[in-house]
Amino acid sequence: MKPTFALAIVALLSAAPAPSRADDVPAGTSKDPMQVKPGKYRLDPAHGKITWSLSHLGYSTYYGQITDIAAEATLDPREPAKSTLSVTINTASVNGLNDKLNEHLKAPDFFDVQKFPQATYVSTSVEPTSPTTAHVNGELTIKGVTRIVSFDATFNQAGVNPVDKVYSVGFDGRAVIRRSDFGISAFLPLLGDEVQLRLEGEFKAQP
Repeated sequence: MKPTFALAIVALLSAAPAPSRADDVPAGTSKDPMQVKPGKYRLDPAHGKITWSLSHLGYSTYYGQITDIAAEATLDPREPAKSTLSVTINTASVNGLNDKLNEHLKAPDFFDVQKFPQATYVSTSVEPTSPTTAHVNGELTIKGVTRIVSFDATFNQAGVNPVDKVYSVGFDGRAVIRRSDFGISAFLPLLGDEVQLRLEGEFKAQP
């Protein structure tokens, strides 16, 4: 956001910068998806995560995160339907923010990380729903079970990241899955079957 300048004295008004607006963005970035550079991108592992939540005994909504994620995307702003996404998740990184729970999440009752160390998602189609949103369809594989899963993606902005000086594109996403569809049925119905997923990702342009 550009800094807001105080009003100058009357004699200098003609030279004073205009006050910033709420929709201003840093120089070199754009919220217009048509300005995104086409090509190959890779997820920044430090800024890519999945926040998951489900009902806990009906008393509360329990939240956790998945943080060890690798992803590659091909973006085509002119023809979004040609864009692609491929994601690999290291299941041992599924975090319930509690040591005892984390041990259980890695066990056969849940992700069985020794036998299934990775989950994957591969897009099959991208359907634009507005200038800045799209419906992404694809195949999600967890514990060797593959199901069609769709999520809604929102474009945030693109431009040269001021920290590492690399051209970057940022997205948010939302999805809902049923864990029983992937053979994760432990403690149903006490623990919710429906899992809400909030997706966050910053992608770096590749040479």
